[in-house]
This record gives sequence, structure tokens and C-alpha cells, in this order.
Amino acid sequence: MIPLRDTLSSRSYPVVTTLIIAVNVGVYLIQMTQGSQLDRFIYIYGMVPARYTIPQISAYFSLGQQAFSLISFMFLHGGFWHLLGNMWSLYIFGDNVEDRVGPIRYLIFYLLCGLVSGLTHLFFNHLSNVPTIGASGAIAGVMGAYFLMFPRARILTLIPVIIIPFFVEIPAFFFLGMWLFLQFLNAAGSQGAGGIAWWAHIGGFVFGMAIIRMLTTDAPSGGVSRQIKKFTEKHSTPRLQVIRPSGAGDDPNLYATITITPHEAGSGAAKLVNLPWGFYNRIIRVNVPPHAREGMILRLQGMGMQTPGGLKGDLMLKVMIQ
Repeated sequence: MIPLRDTLSSRSYPVVTTLIIAVNVGVYLIQMTQGSQLDRFIYIYGMVPARYTIPQISAYFSLGQQAFSLISFMFLHGGFWHLLGNMWSLYIFGDNVEDRVGPIRYLIFYLLCGLVSGLTHLFFNHLSNVPTIGASGAIAGVMGAYFLMFPRARILTLIPVIIIPFFVEIPAFFFLGMWLFLQFLNAAGSQGAGGIAWWAHIGGFVFGMAIIRMLTTDAPSGGVSRQIKKFTEKHSTPRLQVIRPSGAGDDPNLYATITITPHEAGSGAAKLVNLPWGFYNRIIRVNVPPHAREGMILRLQGMGMQTPGGLKGDLMLKVMIQ
């Protein structure tokens, strides 16, 4: 299963999430320049449990190096696909969590989740001399927070069956709950250190669930967060929208609503609409013309239900400006 996006739109641009992604990409580019020194680079800046538990090894590192590695390991990755998978998950789940808690709290939350995930891995693999790297533990914390805050959200998921792509919406609580269950299964079945740090994922997820309530209290946000939100407020709706059309009686047409902002109403917008189609979901392109009005109807010919005579109705999208 490949998550494509969630059905919730954030009110502000995720500046911290975007910054974290940029830093991870930047560090990965630095990794690519290391050449034959890459293994040494990863050992120095990765999480190596034996560096903290075996005196003969820890003696080679200063206190500052030991402390820095507890943070730096979460910005290293083992390859392009490792990086892409982590950053894509952060992109999907991070924006809503950041929007809810505020950018400054979110940054602290993210780093703490990564730190706890590393310490969890250290606890279960305290003698391992194998470096553990990656943002998975910190992102697991973000997923744990999302699990509690947005359980009724739905995750648009791609399920490839041979060469046929199926798009289905999976409830967030089920998608993330199944993900956590698989982490426990893999952790229980793993033998010793090395490979994927399953316990780091579990530690990050559980810690994210444990402290997110503290960050979503009614306490006022700091002045910095308020200033940031003034400049990051969104002027557009998500490019990919999920709609659930409905019909009436013998009418072959389907009816639904597409949401845009006042800015998009004036300039026009191109959207991708996820439309339930048989046993899976179909994604279609919708162009909203400039100077669109509230209540305007966009007719998509042939996207409705099929009549007994073999003809297809249309999909009627009503424009709603928020």
C-alpha cells in the first residue's frame, strides 16, 4: 500500500515540515560526496548503541560528538528510496500536525520524537556496533500524533495489483494502526541488531501519542508562531481533492462539490479529483475557469451513472468558495 495523501487540508503552509525535508535532502547530498569515507561519516553521525555502552569504543568520542549523534542520525539515510519513503510520509502527515500545534512546538516535538526513537533503539540493541540512521523514528512520532488527532481522516492509498492501480480511501486510524501492528510483528521477529530499527519506529510512535496532548492544550501560542502563521496562511486548496458524489432517483447525473479559495476563484485553478468508480477510485482532472462564482456548476460529461440504454450521465460539480 502506498499512501498518496490524506483528505484533510491544512490552513497554513507547513514551513517547518518543508524545512525538515529540505535539511534531509541537503544532508543526503552531502552524504553522496563522501565517496570512500561514507562508512566513516555514517559511523560518526549515526546512532551506534555500542558507542554509549562499551567504554573501549566511547573513549574515541567526545561528549559533544556523542550528544550530537543523538540528533544527527535522524537526518541521514541509507539511499534514495529510503529518503523518498520517509520524506513522503512526513509530507502526508506532517502538515496537519504542524498546523494544529504551531511551527515552533512542532519542531520541538519532531526532534524529541526522533531522540526518543533513537534511545529506544539503543535500549533494545545496547551492544550493537551497527549504525542506525533515518528519520523514520521521528516521522513515526508525527504519525502517532496524527493517529490521535485525526482518527477519522482518510488516507488515499494506491494499491497496485499487477499492473492495475487501485485507489482506495482507508481510515487513518486503521492505516496507522495497521502500520504500528506491523512494526511490533517485525520487532518481535527480528534477531539481534542490524537491518531496520523496528523498535525505534515503535518508540517514536508511542512517544508521539504520549505527548501530543500536552502540545494541543488551549495555551496561547508564542509570538513567533503567530507571526509565522500570518505569512504562511494558505491561499489555495489542495491540488488533489477527494469528493463523494451522490445521485437522485432515476437521474443519471451525479452531484458533488469542489472547494476553492477566493484567490483561486479569481485566477482559476487546475485540480485532480479523486472520484469513487466501481470498486476503486478514479482520479480525473478538473479545470476551474477564472472568475468562478459561488454555486457555479462545472459539468463533466460522461462521468455520471450509466442508464439502462447504455448512455452515461454527467458529473455536476458545484463550486464552493471558502
